[in-house]
Amino acid sequence: MSEISPGGNRLRFGRYSESGGIYLLTSVTLNRSPFFGDWQMGRLLVNAFRRAEEEGAVRSLAWVVMPDHFHWLVELQNVHLPVLMCKTKSRTVRTFNDATGNCHRLWQRGYHDRAVRREEDLQAIARYIVMNPVRAGLVRRVHDYPLWDAIWL
Repeated sequence: MSEISPGGNRLRFGRYSESGGIYLLTSVTLNRSPFFGDWQMGRLLVNAFRRAEEEGAVRSLAWVVMPDHFHWLVELQNVHLPVLMCKTKSRTVRTFNDATGNCHRLWQRGYHDRAVRREEDLQAIARYIVMNPVRAGLVRRVHDYPLWDAIWL
C-alpha cells in the first residue's frame, strides 16, 4: 500500500473523469480574495470557460463567477478534469496578471468536483448555480449580475 503524504489530498486519490460525463466544478481564489469582484476581471475567467468550449474540451451547461470562486456545470468532451482545471486556472492567472500588471497567485490548490447523474434535474442545478449572487446579497435579481450563463435560461 502506498503512503499518502500528510499534506496529500486523499479526496482526490483515484479521481476518475469520463468523456460525456457531467460535472459540477468549483474552485476558490487564494485566501478567498475577491479578485473577480470587478466584473471586467471576472470576464477573464469567463473567457477561459469559453476557450475550453471552443477547443472542444467541454460543453458548458451553466456557470457563475463570484468575487472569490466559481461554479461551472460542464459536460466533458475530450479532456480529463485535472487537465481542464489546470488549463482554465493557468489561463486565468496569465490574463489576470497581464491585465493588472501584477504577479498574483489567484487560486487555492485543487478544486471540488461532483459527478452529476443524468437523471438529476440539470436545470435545477443550473438555477442553483446562477442564483449564487442573489443568495450572497450581491444583487436582488440574477439578471442584474453580469457574470453567469446557463443554456436553459
